Amino acid sequence: MNRTRRVAGLAIIAALCIAISGASNALAQAPAGQDAAAGQQKYTMAEYNAYQACAAEKNPQQQVKCLDDFVAKYPNSALLIYIYPLYYNAYSQLKNWPKVIEYADKLLAMADKVEPPIRYQAYYARAFAYSNMPPNSPEVQSQAPKACEAAKAGLKTLNELKKPDNMSDQDFEKQKQQPATLFNYTLAQCSMIQKDYQTAIDSYKAVLEKNPDDAITAYKIGQAYMAMNPPQQMDAFWYFAKAVTAKGAKPEQANQVKTYLRKLIANYQGGNVCDTLVDAELNELLQLASTSAERPATYKLPSAADLDAARKDMTIASVIADLKAGGDKAKITWLASCGLEFPDVPGKLIEVTPGTDAVQLKVAFVTSDAEFDAKKTPDMDVKVVGQPEAAKLEKDNPVRFTGTLVAYDPEPNFMLHWDKAKVNAEDIPKEKEKKTTKKRPSTKKPGRS
Repeated sequence: MNRTRRVAGLAIIAALCIAISGASNALAQAPAGQDAAAGQQKYTMAEYNAYQACAAEKNPQQQVKCLDDFVAKYPNSALLIYIYPLYYNAYSQLKNWPKVIEYADKLLAMADKVEPPIRYQAYYARAFAYSNMPPNSPEVQSQAPKACEAAKAGLKTLNELKKPDNMSDQDFEKQKQQPATLFNYTLAQCSMIQKDYQTAIDSYKAVLEKNPDDAITAYKIGQAYMAMNPPQQMDAFWYFAKAVTAKGAKPEQANQVKTYLRKLIANYQGGNVCDTLVDAELNELLQLASTSAERPATYKLPSAADLDAARKDMTIASVIADLKAGGDKAKITWLASCGLEFPDVPGKLIEVTPGTDAVQLKVAFVTSDAEFDAKKTPDMDVKVVGQPEAAKLEKDNPVRFTGTLVAYDPEPNFMLHWDKAKVNAEDIPKEKEKKTTKKRPSTKKPGRS
């Protein structure tokens, strides 16, 4: 995700061009000799002609030079209200984003002299420029507070715009969605820099609401939740999962975030949960996130602290009892016990299968003489590794082993699966000593003289 583009993107570039060029065209209609600010200040025909010449210039570099000449000659002109939009329009074409911000701010500083539609376009240009600067650039860092103020003001101004008479309410609201997205995205970006994570989350969610298939925004919400103090892991996991399952996610992006999310889940649970369980939890989360906009309040994953608490006073007998009971208790017990090594697990040997690399034992778990006599079927499958002498074990005898719990089959065919097991050496039959016949010494015949 670190190389993905921000939400501003090409679609908003088109919207910006429409907004700014529209402003320029409207401003170009200012009649010569009329006041530009409700009769408070007039401009001369010479000023007007100079302004018109700059407005007519199509080359952005030449236009900037023309505007510089105008400002040098008429520094206090009433036409500055029209000149500044030409500036930030030209600098936008040149992708000189700091200059776009500079001249948008000059226009906004004129306050009440600027009507809401023109003020909105200045806020739009400013937000667009800020969102297109390199995220880690000094300008983005230093401009963050002002960018947030301007984005909030831009949203306020956008909502204050009057609907054109020839446009339906529905079409007007649709037209406002794209600039609202830009303002919210910019507000989220600058809020993250200032560590105002809740504002960032709220703003990113406003963006995602309008475009639920935006994988990048979903990922950024997850980042914001992880950055909070303390981190809100469940919400972070949820939005990372939405980034993976979003229709707009590219395969390489989805795979990258999925790998990252799996690592986060494993770390959240202490890093010693069986890999198969982490994969199952991840797949369940991805399925839920793909079908629901918000994380259900009931959805959560046990943390490392939860699992440690479950391991306290845990025995293999309690594990078996919990797993057979089923439900939530079985789920957390299995998460806590899978991958753990249990010492000296007692049982009754039902079956022995020798092998080249391992000896396979079928064992019935027992805790009393009565259970030992009664049990005839196994409930533990034990893989003994590196101990070929375990093949000497005899059926229906007691056996103790130390092994790693790796899987289980639930009721009605309950079975625990163990790996890397070692049988207690005391339980393995000893070699029977072979009886040897001693040879009597031969008697030599006396030799002849």
